[in-house]
Amino acid sequence: QVQLVESGGGSVQTGGSLRLSCAASGYTYMRACMGWFRQAPGKEREGVATIYTGSSSTIYADSVKGRFTISQDNAKNTLYLQMNSLKPEDTAMYYCAADMAGYSAYVSLIGVCSTSALEYRSWGQGTQVTVSS
Repeated sequence: QVQLVESGGGSVQTGGSLRLSCAASGYTYMRACMGWFRQAPGKEREGVATIYTGSSSTIYADSVKGRFTISQDNAKNTLYLQMNSLKPEDTAMYYCAADMAGYSAYVSLIGVCSTSALEYRSWGQGTQVTVSS
């Protein structure tokens, strides 16, 4: 099992910034692929960014490219999401996820971790991000 605890959400105005943190514990191999996902009311959970912790390979949703940055601090077992130039459409509950099923074969083939929420088996409780216009 992997335990994930998010923090750092809040309310900001358009153009503002926030940094989300996800403190992780558990088996190292379960944290090989980690990611940030978000879910707005009435919408499906979508992948925002993922990172393969072995090589720090990352992938981002088109909607956040150039604005968000996913990173890791291995010494602190913490995953981050730096969010800049926030927009009202970024408003959602943000979740940290780990323990991607079949990550080894996937990463070997694709080079990055999946951005599909269906592939991840461990989730944090979420942190709310609200961006006002």
